[in-house]
Amino acid sequence: MTSTSEISAAADPRQLTAELDTDANEYRRRQPPGDIAALQAKVRELARERNAVILAHNYQVPEVQDVADMVGDSLNLARAAAATKAEVIVLCGVHFMAETAAILNPDKTVLLPDLDAGCSLADTINAEQLREWKAQHPDAVVVTYVNTSAEVKAESDYCCTSSNAAAVIRAIPEDRSILFAPDIFLGAYLEQVTGRRLHVWPGECHVHAGIRPQDLDEVRRHHPDADLLVHPECGCASSCMYLAAVGDLDPTRTHVLSTEGMVEHVRRSSNRHFVIATEIGIIHRLGKEVPEAKMVAASERAVCRYMKKITLPKVLRSLQEGVHRVSVPDDVAVRARRALERMVSLG
Repeated sequence: MTSTSEISAAADPRQLTAELDTDANEYRRRQPPGDIAALQAKVRELARERNAVILAHNYQVPEVQDVADMVGDSLNLARAAAATKAEVIVLCGVHFMAETAAILNPDKTVLLPDLDAGCSLADTINAEQLREWKAQHPDAVVVTYVNTSAEVKAESDYCCTSSNAAAVIRAIPEDRSILFAPDIFLGAYLEQVTGRRLHVWPGECHVHAGIRPQDLDEVRRHHPDADLLVHPECGCASSCMYLAAVGDLDPTRTHVLSTEGMVEHVRRSSNRHFVIATEIGIIHRLGKEVPEAKMVAASERAVCRYMKKITLPKVLRSLQEGVHRVSVPDDVAVRARRALERMVSLG
C-alpha cells in the first residue's frame, strides 16, 4: 500500500499552492475565441443533429455549463448518463466520468472533449495497488470513490460519490470490515458521520487539499454572517465538524456537503450569504440557482486545471469530429458495472 508519507511528500502544500496559483492565473487570462453566444448556438444545433446530450460537471467553466443539457455532480451525471435516450453523450468533466458513462452505456458513443482532462485523486491508486491491499484484508468489502479509474472500479464491491457515500457505508453489514479508497479526507468524514471504522487509502485531491484552515479563518473573519459550506474532500472538513460540535463554529451555519448538497442548501436556506469551500466552478451554478445570494470562494486558488481543460471550442469540435471517444474493455466494464449500478441505486 502507498504510505501516508509518500502521499504527503508528493502533495507538498507549498508546491500545491504554487501550482494552483499558476493554474488560476492562466485560467483567468484565457478568453474563449469568437463570440460565446454564437459558439453556444452552434453547439446546441449540432447536438440536436447528432442526437447528443451534453452533461457538464459543476466545476466546468461557465460557458460550458450554460450550453449543457444537465449540470450536476458525479452521481447525477452518472444517473443522467444511465437514463438518457440520446445516441451520443458528450461528457464535460474529467476522464473517469467519461469512463463511468461508457460503462453504464455500452451501446452509446461517449465523447470527452479533451483527453488530458484527468484527476489527481484518481491517480493516487491503481488496480494493482488495490489488489495488493485487498490481499491484506481478504474478507473486507471494497468501497471506492467514483474518482477512480475503470480498472479500480472493476476491483470494487461498491462505488460511491460524496453525495451518497454515507448511504453506501450504511448499506454494508456492520460486521464486515471496509476498505475505502482513495480519498483520505472523505474517509475520515465518513467515519465521523457513520460511526464505522474504515481502512482508508491515503489519497487526496490537490484542489481540495489546497483549501487550508487559514483560508477558512480569513474568509470567515470578513464574512462572519455567511453559511460555511465545505466539501468533504477538503482536509479541513473533519476539523470544521469538530469545531461546530464544540461550539467554536456556529453549527447552524457550518455544513459539510457534496456539491449537489451545496446546491440544495443554497436553494432552501433563509440565509443569502455563503462561503463555498470547493472548486470555484460551482459558484457559477449557485449564482444561477439563487441570483440574489452572495457567494464567496473560501480560496480563489481552488481551480482544477483538469476541469478547466474543457472549453466551448473543444465541445464544438467534439461534436463535429466525434472526438475523443472513450471506451472501456468489456472484461473491465462488466466487473466495474456492478459497483457503479450499486452506486447509482443508493442514496
